[in-house]
Amino acid sequence: MPHQKGIKVIAQNRKAFHDYFVEEKYECGLALFGTEVKSIRQGRVNLKESWAQIRKGEIWVEGMHVSPYEQGNIFNKDPLRPRKLLMHKSEIRKLDGLVMRQGYTLIPLELYFREGRVKLQLGLCKGKQAHDKRDSIAKRDSDREIRRALRDRQK
Repeated sequence: MPHQKGIKVIAQNRKAFHDYFVEEKYECGLALFGTEVKSIRQGRVNLKESWAQIRKGEIWVEGMHVSPYEQGNIFNKDPLRPRKLLMHKSEIRKLDGLVMRQGYTLIPLELYFREGRVKLQLGLCKGKQAHDKRDSIAKRDSDREIRRALRDRQK
């Protein structure tokens, strides 16, 4: 995402790629207050322990920490409050069916500005077992060794 025109990445959830297999990615908007947007512009947001869930036909992101804006005084909201995600109803119904029946989880992967608006990349994920994590680490290490050997050989 960071290489596309008009996109400024604010926060990434790298732990999600370690703990889950990401099957699909969706872009959605967030319903935020002004002081939260100002705090996000300063990069004071953490996605590490966040997840999304569907309640009454709406998607809510839980556990996303947006630090209070320093000049916000009485207008600041709770940093860990649930925030509503904005998606089409048909997408929400599709995700709800997958989460209920097939054991998927909705994990926020990335938070970014796109043409001045805050967007969240939501991943449809399946959890990894311990052996899957070891396999991913071994594959990443072997790919790194191959790239290093190719680079050294070209010199």
